[in-house]
Amino acid sequence: MATEIRVPNLGESIVEATVGQWFKQAGDAVSAAEPLVELETDKVTVEVPAPASGVLSEIVVKTGETVAVGGLLGAIREGDGKVKPAKARPASSDLAMAEATAVTDEPSLRAPQVAPAEVKELEREPSPREEISMDEMPPSPAARKLLAEANLAPPDVKGSGRRGQVLKQDVLAKLPAMPESSVGGAAEDLLKRKRKAKPPAPPRTPLAPDDASREERVRMTRLRQTIARRLKEAQDTAAMLTTFNDVDMSAVMQLRKDYREAFEKKHGVKLGFMGFFIKAAVQALKDIPTVNAEIDGEDIVYKNYYHIGVAVGTERGLVVPVLRNADRMSLAEIETAIADFGTRARAGKLALDEMQGGTFTISNGGIYGSLLSTPILNAPQSGILGMHRIEERAVVRDGQIVARPMMYLALSYDHRLVDGKEAVTFLVHIKESLEDPKRLVLDL
Repeated sequence: MATEIRVPNLGESIVEATVGQWFKQAGDAVSAAEPLVELETDKVTVEVPAPASGVLSEIVVKTGETVAVGGLLGAIREGDGKVKPAKARPASSDLAMAEATAVTDEPSLRAPQVAPAEVKELEREPSPREEISMDEMPPSPAARKLLAEANLAPPDVKGSGRRGQVLKQDVLAKLPAMPESSVGGAAEDLLKRKRKAKPPAPPRTPLAPDDASREERVRMTRLRQTIARRLKEAQDTAAMLTTFNDVDMSAVMQLRKDYREAFEKKHGVKLGFMGFFIKAAVQALKDIPTVNAEIDGEDIVYKNYYHIGVAVGTERGLVVPVLRNADRMSLAEIETAIADFGTRARAGKLALDEMQGGTFTISNGGIYGSLLSTPILNAPQSGILGMHRIEERAVVRDGQIVARPMMYLALSYDHRLVDGKEAVTFLVHIKESLEDPKRLVLDL
């Protein structure tokens, strides 16, 4: 008997995923709970574990192909060795029945004859999906979700799939002809996105033959497509502006030098810079609440909680895990959480809910050597702080020119909500807290 491998529920707003890679090939032995396939979604990369031990008998969705939530990825059958995989997937949706009736090339691998009494025991009532005639196919899982959101029935949409199956694109093609008031949820969002005018992409400049032969075209991952879309949407929606300042890091660096070993010995984590910046940012957000707010239609939503997103660069792209209630966390808890986020982000182990709900973001381009930048807002947030590299620069202190470890700070903000005075004051508050860390302890 075969065990189906299906796409798990990936979050409320995710209806499909792309197969990033299979860790096993058809015919390989697998163990229960062993990572089997990697799925890429709009927001996160997840690994699907094997639901049972046995042999991977079939791979239905290959690397690079898209599959809906709940869709069939493959199958595992009983066994512990290398077997010959099925040549083609049977048309029947009942994979277990296909396994029972398939005939292999090897006589020793043929399924044993089943007694009539045993067949009767295996009989079960047909599911709604099985009640569909052989001339019809049920809507795909993604299409079924959109049909429900749009208050449509399958007969209302002409299917373009196999045996007339209604696919996601068929429902999307139907949506523009419907009034927005008659749809809701994900269908409404998709309808608005389709109706939003998009300028045609400019044609690519022709290349010389020698150059064309040395190019490589690679399809963007789902994560990279989402990053590109969200960044462009942030630029198109917000009245984005950036203000700058610099901070003398002498006090923080001396504090780290004095207590680094003791801190690591007690808490088991290194004392970095990010913890100080998060503490300073929370303090400034409390003083300038509009930077922690967001615009929702014609309303301003002031948030009396502080969920700080920390941008982490990975090979797959930029992800922003969120420290929830950062105002209630100690410096050691912040540093521990950041270290954990970094490790799991680079391994693709972050959960979707760990990257949602942020109210303010901090990005540290300094770890890559950036001297100055203008970070882009992480919509719908109204502010993002950019950190940069620390370098010795000549400054004037008490009438004397001295060298100090300086860092440029950048605050990008939504000018529709945050005034220039508030943005500058916010950045000055962070500068003062870092140049005199005792203010963080005294809550000043």
